[in-house]
Amino acid sequence: MLSRVSGLSRHFTEDSLRRYLLERAVREAGGCLIIRGYGTRRGVYQKVAGRAWAHIAAYAAFVGGYDPDLDVDHICDVRDCVEPTHLRQVSRAESCRTRAQRSTCRNGHDREVDESTGRYRRTCRACNRDSQRRWRERQAAEVAMARAAYVPSQERAAASPVSDGA
Repeated sequence: MLSRVSGLSRHFTEDSLRRYLLERAVREAGGCLIIRGYGTRRGVYQKVAGRAWAHIAAYAAFVGGYDPDLDVDHICDVRDCVEPTHLRQVSRAESCRTRAQRSTCRNGHDREVDESTGRYRRTCRACNRDSQRRWRERQAAEVAMARAAYVPSQERAAASPVSDGA
């Protein structure tokens, strides 16, 4: 079963992996079991036990029945949580559908809800408008440079010396 977990060190058995994960984990007041992985940042996915993702290794060790074709999803939305009751396996589409979205874009503008999907639009209208304006300015500059470099065929003929062939 553990052999299906990508990046997991081969010397682990299910019991030794459980002990290893519990030694590196701390229980929080909200019920999450927070893992201390190789990284120092808090709130991001952690790697442990070789190069395996901690939540995937915990699912395989504590819950069992791990299928590498499915994603391991956090019900609690805490990325470094390895509490077995907070983990479930779902398809990639389901994982994307239930993922929390921010109501503002990275520039702080409010995002609108797309009527067809019921989710926030990928980019806000203000950022999209600014991006299109910058693209049009770049295109106009390229056209201006191309026009400045263009020499009509009549001017080229007048500028080149004509040989009589004599």
